[in-house]
Amino acid sequence: MTLNQLLFQFIRRHWRQYWLAAIMLGAVALLSVWIPRRVGVVIDGMVAHQLQGQALLTELAYLLLMGLAIYFLRVGWRMQLFTTSYQLGAELRTRLYQRLSLQGQDFFQKQRTGDLMALGTNDADTIELAAGEAALAGFDGSLTFALVIGMMLIGVDWRLALAALLPFPLMALAFRRITHHIHEASRDALQRFSHLNDQVQETLAGVRTVRALGLEQRSAQQFALLAEQAAQASLSAQRWEAAYEPAVGLALTSAGALTLAVGGYLVWHGEMTIGALTSFSMYLGQLIWPMFAAGWVLALMERGKAAWARLEPVLNMEIAVSNHGQLSTTPNGVIKVQQLSYRYPGQTHAALDNVNLHIAPGQTVGIVGPTGAGKSTLIRLLQRQIESTQGKIIWGDQPIADYCLPTLRSAINWVAQEPFLFSALIADNIALSRPDATREQIMRAATLASVHEDIMRFPQGYDTPVGERGVTLSGGQRQRVAIARALLTDSPLLLLDDALSAVDTDTETRILQHLATLRKTHEQRAAVIVSHRLSAVVDADHIIVLKNGQITEQGTHAQLLAQPHWYASQWRYQQLEASLNAI
Repeated sequence: MTLNQLLFQFIRRHWRQYWLAAIMLGAVALLSVWIPRRVGVVIDGMVAHQLQGQALLTELAYLLLMGLAIYFLRVGWRMQLFTTSYQLGAELRTRLYQRLSLQGQDFFQKQRTGDLMALGTNDADTIELAAGEAALAGFDGSLTFALVIGMMLIGVDWRLALAALLPFPLMALAFRRITHHIHEASRDALQRFSHLNDQVQETLAGVRTVRALGLEQRSAQQFALLAEQAAQASLSAQRWEAAYEPAVGLALTSAGALTLAVGGYLVWHGEMTIGALTSFSMYLGQLIWPMFAAGWVLALMERGKAAWARLEPVLNMEIAVSNHGQLSTTPNGVIKVQQLSYRYPGQTHAALDNVNLHIAPGQTVGIVGPTGAGKSTLIRLLQRQIESTQGKIIWGDQPIADYCLPTLRSAINWVAQEPFLFSALIADNIALSRPDATREQIMRAATLASVHEDIMRFPQGYDTPVGERGVTLSGGQRQRVAIARALLTDSPLLLLDDALSAVDTDTETRILQHLATLRKTHEQRAAVIVSHRLSAVVDADHIIVLKNGQITEQGTHAQLLAQPHWYASQWRYQQLEASLNAI
């Protein structure tokens, strides 16, 4: 879809507002071209001593009223049109946000956060201007131009009009060349702004690392360079936009000179009155706005095209996981993972290969294995963050693809190894999925996650702001707040993806004991615990060992210890490490 098609569809959906603005603009144009005509009549009447006294005052009053009417009509169409055009910006930002919220992890690995933010701010604003100011300036300028030229040809003198219009084809050629350069410069300016946005976002997100490594000066120099490049790109676009004014000025100056020469000749030979020449000169002055409007519209449209060329691919990018499921009932029952395989795009080796697993309600399943074994991939497949390339996952006798994504994910509580906390109060972060939870329920969940005592040490307790990304809290505290968030809701499936990696073994033991106690009161809730520390899965009902994407061992903790494989050797190593650390 081109920018013109986008604007046409938007205008068609809001045709009433645009028609009302067009009617007011038309009235302004008609009054504007009528005023010079009346001025010419008044001047000829005064020269002929036929208009004076009360009649002259009446004519002047009419001119004043027309001027006031033009003022209020201009205010009206601006309010009408700008209010409507702002809706396009809101629609584009909403579409972008909805599209981004549905994209998977692979999408964000390829995109830069700063660039995506620029699309929703700078680029959307540029397209919004094309729907608002460009639309009104284009319509107003075109209508005014047509009416003025018509009055010059028919209402005054066609010979003088043709002479005055001779420089305009040359101005059109200049506009064509300037427009091409504006498009290229605008595209470069938008890209430079995105790079600058990326630098700011990454630096602020990693400000601790920057300070720890003493990179403040180098970071400042990089920012200064990008800022200078962005400024130069914007300046280049503005320079080409400024080139419209000299082109218009030269054309109108030439037209004015021709008007004086040809008009003076006609007046000298009695073929035109002084009033008619005055009216023609005023009409020529009224062409200033349509000419400047043409340059303005072309500049705004080229900027809009450059912005739309960046925004459209993101809006139309295919979603990694489509939401085509029809089931809206909360899934329950046994989860069956059948011959599941997955290979990441561009990879030669499968992340998972022919994995089979049963997770019954109320059962705790532990997933362990070396780094890169496919543990997190399995968790992502259970949540349908990615689609399997082979095999299927069935939950309650229905493939998980048959469930609506919001329904499926509302049935799963997931705690990642690096949980995300919002810039809100601790209580609000815990109650994220249950905003109606009482303070007592929030505190109970925090107690189960062994973070209540830590929270109460803060002067403001649960009303403590956590800062951006939870910067106020330590890594272990963030993990436990995220666990409390998951425990606050009664979902059928709890996924802990190495969510205890940042806590000590004593705290880990307390949390696992609390989970075991909680499981007795929620007999239908299943839990999947992924961990590098085998102590986290000792009490699991079933444990699987993943290695190179395949299940190499499975059973209970006691059964796996009896086998001379990876689990038993890793358990002995971790126990030895724990005993040495305790010395």
